[in-house]
Formats: sequence, C-alpha cells, structure tokens
Amino acid sequence: MTITTRDVTVRKVVGRKTVKDKVYTYTYYTLPLNLYIPKNVVEKWGTEFVIEKDDEKGTIVIRPKKQTT
Repeated sequence: MTITTRDVTVRKVVGRKTVKDKVYTYTYYTLPLNLYIPKNVVEKWGTEFVIEKDDEKGTIVIRPKKQTT
C-alpha cells in the first residue's frame, strides 16, 4: 500500500463580483490539491488537517488534526 500523508492548513479565499452596480463578496476555504472545505467544517474542526492519498485505490482522505474527546 502506498499512502502519502501530508499536514496542511486551510487557506481562506475572499472573492468579489460586480453585477451591474452591486458588489457581492463571498468566502470559501481551500486545501492543496484544489480541495474545497465547507465553512461549517472549518468552524467545527479548525484549520489544521491531514491529507492521506492512496495511489493504489485512488482515494483521498481528509482528517482533522484536532480530535474530539
């Protein structure tokens, strides 16, 4: 089994879009490998995650570094 493990930090991206005269702003969270994380997951588990990539199965598992007790 070839499993690659990486410690990563969530990056917050703030975007702006102008439609007619209004400016809309939006926020989303992303990890390396272009993986998007929902806002509620970041609020619950924090910004530190572990990515486990299995090349044989072709799967990517994202686990929070902080575990609940």
